[in-house]
Amino acid sequence: MRIVLVGPPGAGKGTQAQYLAKNLSIPHISTGDLFRANISQGTPLGKQAQEYMNAGRLVPDEVTIAMAEDRLAQSDTEHGFLLDGFPRNIGQAEALDRYLSDRGLALDAVLDLEVPEDEVVQRIAGRRICRKDSSHVFHVSNLPEQGVCDKCGGELYQRDDDQEETVRKRLEVYHSETEPIIDYYKAQDLVVTISALGKVDEVTQRAMAALGRSAAA
Repeated sequence: MRIVLVGPPGAGKGTQAQYLAKNLSIPHISTGDLFRANISQGTPLGKQAQEYMNAGRLVPDEVTIAMAEDRLAQSDTEHGFLLDGFPRNIGQAEALDRYLSDRGLALDAVLDLEVPEDEVVQRIAGRRICRKDSSHVFHVSNLPEQGVCDKCGGELYQRDDDQEETVRKRLEVYHSETEPIIDYYKAQDLVVTISALGKVDEVTQRAMAALGRSAAA
């Protein structure tokens, strides 16, 4: 299957992408991973992206699109892929359509993870990260008793990006730039919308059912 995953910040796209990709036996391709890989490997595209980032400027669509197309051309995508974070706007969606069409391919579905805005703010603004290991993530509703990471003892803190005001600004960007791709894909009858509320495995099962597949046990 060839799938695009969309949803607002805090919808759990990264987590769901990993589970869905595993269940569907297709590669999970995230924009963040593409940028990190190209920059760390010093590719021409990575160098271009780094220059823009060092200057505090947004990486232009053409660089992001080129990275995505380069990744989609790799052999492991032959039987499908799950895109997470790309396309991010109408221009990128049109570029993806052209890329696939030129190869006689097309998307099978666009999975839209739906979460109420207040829930998004509560999820992200309540998040606390371990300073020693950023993979250790907690929420204010369920912090360890001592107020420190119960895995390594590191201090827990709130990232600047997780401040409520910043979260609401991120949502505004999502509504203005990314949300329009949902209507774009609805016109192609590709959008499958599911609620992203509930436990991770419940959302995964919901998504698999919406895609017409059974989740692995």
